[in-house]
Amino acid sequence: QVQLVESGGELVKVGGSLRLSCSASGRISEHALGWWRRAAGKEREFVAAINWRGSNTYYADSVKGRFTISRDNAKSTVDLQLNSLKPEDTAVYYCAAGEHRIYYSRSTYFLPSRYAYWGQGTQVTVSS
Repeated sequence: QVQLVESGGELVKVGGSLRLSCSASGRISEHALGWWRRAAGKEREFVAAINWRGSNTYYADSVKGRFTISRDNAKSTVDLQLNSLKPEDTAVYYCAAGEHRIYYSRSTYFLPSRYAYWGQGTQVTVSS
């Protein structure tokens, strides 16, 4: 089965940029991929997702225009570029992969229960 490991989280100033990467142990070409985050004291929330071929992407309203999700199936990685960072972006960020060979409809990308594999998370802290 697929194992996911995130990296790249660190302390960054307001307005700065960061790039998170998630490396998978197995093939990911037939998995939907997503990034989720959990801020202290809050529930896990959707951040971004991408379909099998990378032709469709989905973003939470709070990050739209600032974050970009991308994938490289040959390298078995999914990245998240975070720009114009705000203090409210501070959270543990998790990458996740959907069920193998199940092609999701748009609404499915926003359901955490439909992601079969999760990474351990990487901390992003945004401050002045």
